[in-house]
Amino acid sequence: MLNDRTTPLSLLATRRSGKPRDLVAPGPDAAQLAQILAIAARVPDHGKLAPWRFVTVAADQRDALATLIIDAYRAERPEAKRLEIEAFDQFAHQAPALVVALSSPRPDSHIPRWEQELSVGAACMNLLHAVHALGYAGGWLTGWAAYSDTVRDAFGASSERIAGFLFIGTPAKPLDERPRPDMARVASAWQQ
Repeated sequence: MLNDRTTPLSLLATRRSGKPRDLVAPGPDAAQLAQILAIAARVPDHGKLAPWRFVTVAADQRDALATLIIDAYRAERPEAKRLEIEAFDQFAHQAPALVVALSSPRPDSHIPRWEQELSVGAACMNLLHAVHALGYAGGWLTGWAAYSDTVRDAFGASSERIAGFLFIGTPAKPLDERPRPDMARVASAWQQ
C-alpha cells in the first residue's frame, strides 16, 4: 500500500507521518487497533511500571470530544474567534481512528520520572510503527488540547499528562518525505 515493508529495516525506513486532516477511511478495525496497542506497549520500561495509558476515541464520540475541547478553550479564552473554534472541531474529527496517549508516571517508584516519560514517547513511536506495518498512516499531534487540564481530566488523573493525540487512517494522498537531520550534526563518536 505505501512502500516496501518486506524487511524490518525497510519498514522503519519507510515510515512517514501522515497529516491527520489527510487521513481517511479505512482505518484499523477493532482487532487491528488492539494489535496496535499491544505492540505499542512493547517498549523499554525500567521497573516494568507501564507508565502510560491509551484511550481510544470511537467515531461516535468525536462530537463529544469536539465539544469538550471547544468548551475548555472558550472557558480559558472567552474572546476566541470563530476560526479557532472551527479548527478545534476539525481537530476532533480527523482520521478514522484516534488514540489518546497519556503519560501516567508512578510517583511511588524509585524509577526517575524522566525515564518513565521517555517510555511513553517510545510507546507512541511503537504505536506509529505498528500502524505503518499494517498499511495505515498515523499522525501524532499535541497542541493546545494536550496541555489543557480540563481536556486531560476527561481522559485521566491530574497526575497524568496527554503525551499526544495519535490519529490513524489511510493517506488520501502520497505522504511527504520531510527533511531529515544531517547525520554529521546529530551523531558523533565520543572521545576523551
